[in-house]
Amino acid sequence: RVTLVNDVNFMLYTPLLPGAAGGSLEPRHVVVPLREHLHRTDLRLGTVVGAEPQRDCIRVRSHEGHVEELTYDHLIVALGSVSRTLAIPGLAEHGIGFKSLPQAIALRNRLIRSLELAETLEDPDRRREYLTYVVVGAGYAGVEGLAELQDFAADVLDHYPRCAATGMRWILVEAKDRVMGEAAPQLGEHVTRELRGRGIEVRTSTTVEEVTARSVTLAGGELVPTRTLVWTAGVKPHPIVARLGLPVDEGGRLRVDRHLRVEGHANVWAVGDAAAVPDPAHKGKRPTPPTAQHALRQGRLAARNVAASIGTGRVRPFRYKTKGFFAELGRREAVAATMGIRWRGLPAFLLTRTYHLAMMPGMGRRWRLLADWNVGLLFGRDTAELGQLGQPPSLAGELQAQSAGGTGEDATAPPDAAQPR
Repeated sequence: RVTLVNDVNFMLYTPLLPGAAGGSLEPRHVVVPLREHLHRTDLRLGTVVGAEPQRDCIRVRSHEGHVEELTYDHLIVALGSVSRTLAIPGLAEHGIGFKSLPQAIALRNRLIRSLELAETLEDPDRRREYLTYVVVGAGYAGVEGLAELQDFAADVLDHYPRCAATGMRWILVEAKDRVMGEAAPQLGEHVTRELRGRGIEVRTSTTVEEVTARSVTLAGGELVPTRTLVWTAGVKPHPIVARLGLPVDEGGRLRVDRHLRVEGHANVWAVGDAAAVPDPAHKGKRPTPPTAQHALRQGRLAARNVAASIGTGRVRPFRYKTKGFFAELGRREAVAATMGIRWRGLPAFLLTRTYHLAMMPGMGRRWRLLADWNVGLLFGRDTAELGQLGQPPSLAGELQAQSAGGTGEDATAPPDAAQPR
């Protein structure tokens, strides 16, 4: 019997998150419904709140608030990661993450709402605040997210004459001395040229000192008037990892051996961003990078090793050589490196999309991706802001909104969701 505990009933294909934020992909098409693919699995929707490894059990809180205890013969921990924030004044209160599907959808809606609000403002300075976006972190997530958002804005800006006349300002901030430090320097330089060619300001060797509701202060005291800061500067293991009673390293990741078994626990395994898996490419001297490629292979090996430990096959060590990387930049542009070859431009763009099609589980999902991409090429992207569809108002809230002259469509919208700060 296999039991899966998850807080939602789908798996997010993280590499396509920028497409959902940029409006080129329908959000439902970048996720995989778990029940469609896990036919012999008991799916429990809830959140793990703790564990007692000495008793072989975990505690799970359901969405209704009920806490139950589940016992196990073997436990695989695949909790993933969350945004890593720093002690920057105002960051936690005013920064926006880019790690989950709700955050991606919120960013798209925020961009549309920013354009709608800016279009109505007479004061050009206030309009510029709404039309300035600061993205912190020039890794894959930051670069792809910024490129998709900027591409989306360029696609729809003609619908907003005042905003088009003012122009949008995009700033990419990176503490290191180059963009996409994980990639070869030549590809990082190409990405920098491509972004700057679109009018995006790329600030390397730069940090953020303070964030407020209406500005961002960069190192050196430069004040950038803006209502939006997107934070993509790294990840850390999910906080629940620290509550499992299992050994962790200095970075908060679970200590595992090369077979993915947690140190000191013969029946507990860990994979993905939550685990410090020794990287065979560096003789185990440092953990594998937190990429979807590595997590996928680790998950498969963990399943095989659990089966081996109960009598089917033999336990094997983790061995995997990266297939390279793929980063889409919008406008049919991308960079990639695979099989020792570096790609850029249209060939990289086609290679990247082919790779994502191959990796997306399920033929139905692949057809949906193809349909989205082709519809986007033919008809462009729409500007409907649908942020409140998942929060239907109560009857009282609907009546209150209508009495104030509205339609009641966003009656339950919290102030920060209804409009950028």
